[in-house]
Amino acid sequence: MLSYSQAFYELKNRLQLLYEEREAAAIAHEIVGFITKLDKTQRLLQKETLFTEEQQRQYERMSRELQTGKPLQYVISTAWFLGREFFVNENVLIPRPETEELVGFLVESRKSKVVSPREVVSETSSQFQIPNSLFRILDIGTGSGCIPVSIKLALPDAEVTSCDISKEAITVAQRNARDLHAAVQFLQLDFLDSSQHNKLGVYDVIVSNPPYIPAEEKARLHRNVKDFEPEIALFVPDNDALVFYKAIALFGKEHLMSNGYIYCELDAGHAEECKFMFEEMGYKNVEIRKDMNGNWRMLRAGS
Repeated sequence: MLSYSQAFYELKNRLQLLYEEREAAAIAHEIVGFITKLDKTQRLLQKETLFTEEQQRQYERMSRELQTGKPLQYVISTAWFLGREFFVNENVLIPRPETEELVGFLVESRKSKVVSPREVVSETSSQFQIPNSLFRILDIGTGSGCIPVSIKLALPDAEVTSCDISKEAITVAQRNARDLHAAVQFLQLDFLDSSQHNKLGVYDVIVSNPPYIPAEEKARLHRNVKDFEPEIALFVPDNDALVFYKAIALFGKEHLMSNGYIYCELDAGHAEECKFMFEEMGYKNVEIRKDMNGNWRMLRAGS
């Protein structure tokens, strides 16, 4: 049996064939911590402690999976999003920090001012407000459910609906909503098929992190993304990178309340183009915002 210390260094060395040293070390720490249920300090104090037979088997299995490039989150079936633990598997994207920022963007706007239902709200220089009474939110492309579940938990007065084309993704999202006690309605439908929009209602807010990576960029992605995460949630045709944003903007013309808002995560390379498209379609005060890394990654548009 390996000791906790031996297991960490052995796995770190193996993973350095795939990752930079710091990332390999971080993954190794996560795996040993996941298996032992001990934090770094506890493991340091017990570094000579040996794995049990079951822990050794678990370690070897996880080590083999990680060496294929399989992401850590899929190996341990867990991803953290806004401080909460979400179940994930290869049917859904792994939640990213940029998407946490999108949810924060929406929630901050919602909480910034209290007004009566459907009240017309003043808007000044990139400062939007959302009515602070019962309102309806639609999330398009639920994946793991991290967006709608997090919104519902942050805004319990909201009625939240989420849709996805993938039956398997809906199953994962429903599990997370149940485990985290979030009352979200999930619908399986193909959002790009406008004939299915009759399954949806009218909303005060529409939010989405849609597929936006041109297919030609697949070869440049790290293997743990291109070989394991669901293509249907990542890629769009090379000749129509804004296909989902166009569909969302058109949908909003019929399904977004007056003085409602659309929030989208963006591909930084098409952010300005997407902003222009929403403006051309008549949306008001269209704004794009940078993420923590200084990339244009969020859009907000008013009806």
